[in-house]
Amino acid sequence: MSLWIALVVVTAGSYGLKLAGVSLPERALAHPRIQRIASILPVAMLTALVVVGLFEANGRYHADGPLLAGVGASALALRWRATLPVALVVAVVVTGSLRAIL
Repeated sequence: MSLWIALVVVTAGSYGLKLAGVSLPERALAHPRIQRIASILPVAMLTALVVVGLFEANGRYHADGPLLAGVGASALALRWRATLPVALVVAVVVTGSLRAIL
């Protein structure tokens, strides 16, 4: 599958989820299973971003100290109930700062 097809599929899926969120009645969104899935989605998205970042263009695994420190910092931010955008910013700042220093 090419990158563009994957991008279109993910974009359509994201739009469909967003549309479902505003179209569904409150009763359906209050279901415990939906609430549980919504609570773990940020962690799943962060995990997907980390996994993609761990591989180089040629498919080889690559992790260095600053990257692992950024992942750890974002995990701590999520543990302390930070939102996903805040956790991503924490990861970027920590990783970028350490790479600039080292």
